[in-house]
Amino acid sequence: MTQRTGELFDLGYQHYDGPREGRMRARKAVFFDGFRTTLGLGRGAVAKALPMLLFGAAMAPAVILALIASLTDGLLEIPGHPLYYEIVSTVLLIFAAIIAPELLCPDRRNGVISLYLVRPLSITDYLAARWLAFFAITLLLVYSGQIVLLAGLVLSAADPLDYLQENWLDIPRILAAGFVLAAFITTLPLAVSAFTDRRAITAAVVIDIFIISALADEILTECDNHGDSGRSGECDPITGDAAKWFALVGVAGVPGNVNQIIFNADGEGQRNPITSELPKIVPIGWYLILTGGLGGALWLRYRRITA
Repeated sequence: MTQRTGELFDLGYQHYDGPREGRMRARKAVFFDGFRTTLGLGRGAVAKALPMLLFGAAMAPAVILALIASLTDGLLEIPGHPLYYEIVSTVLLIFAAIIAPELLCPDRRNGVISLYLVRPLSITDYLAARWLAFFAITLLLVYSGQIVLLAGLVLSAADPLDYLQENWLDIPRILAAGFVLAAFITTLPLAVSAFTDRRAITAAVVIDIFIISALADEILTECDNHGDSGRSGECDPITGDAAKWFALVGVAGVPGNVNQIIFNADGEGQRNPITSELPKIVPIGWYLILTGGLGGALWLRYRRITA
């Protein structure tokens, strides 16, 4: 039998003289951790594959439209910037529904929230850092496609400089509309994630919300004669004058209506002909109420969890 031996070293009290970054350092750590989690960095190949596939799917429409514009020398009219946002919003929805729960659900299920709050970090700091991390990735996806599309339209024009001079207002509109879309796409799945710690349930609920609200929108704004679409403006909706209000039911159209206003699409025939009958403040106000309400529900839920 051998006895274990140990040694004691009296090193004395070691005073810390390094930098004290405090609360801001904790915020940055949570933000960058959320950024890496969204992209699957530091994890297996499967975790990285999904963000890469969704990024490719978001870029594909812009690349295709840019190629069409360049190959036809601008002779063929292609969808503009507001319609591109409508096309890519479905991809962004799938991306958000699947990836966003990764930022919140595991922390609650594994009891990590209490460890975060041991640091000089409030629950508001934690949620803001997580929200900003996912918002940054979503905004990158949104703007990347628009940059490719804008480059294709400029290069395919007969005179690129003249095209830029005539359409330079599209740039601030792209930035504003992209911000609107990214903020909504970020807030909805994170708010749903606050009420369950199962990522699959969150993804299913978010997708169901979009599908069910879209179906309700189509049914409530459908034409009397079922041969035409209620959005075509060629027939009266079955709900009459109330259809312009029921058209706001579709969750997918909430940021889309605001984007069309930003691009001033009334004169181009691109704005929803039903919601265009409403004052512009109504779609904007509905967007702010819904986005702010979801963000408030997320914050209140976490305040209750950590109380």
